[in-house]
Amino acid sequence: MKKAILYTFTALLAFAFIPNEAHAATAPAKTELPADVKVDLENRLSEIKAMDKSALNMKEKTALRKEVRSIGKTLNQDNGGIYISVGALLIIILILILIF
Repeated sequence: MKKAILYTFTALLAFAFIPNEAHAATAPAKTELPADVKVDLENRLSEIKAMDKSALNMKEKTALRKEVRSIGKTLNQDNGGIYISVGALLIIILILILIF
């Protein structure tokens, strides 16, 4: 009897996460950066890395840091992938434990 209640509770808990996963599947597909833009951004990063930053004031250093971060985010954009939420991962682990 206790196992039946546990299985029912686990199934109901699993159904609670379905709308989040279904909503995530409707995200628009991301496009990859063109090769010339990618090369330009990588060249800019190497220029910033080669700069002598000791002569810059604090505002200029902050602006450079923000630029490097934005270029890094642009270059590291995910072009598709599978993400599993923490709740879904816990449910999968619980189901695997209950099965075996």
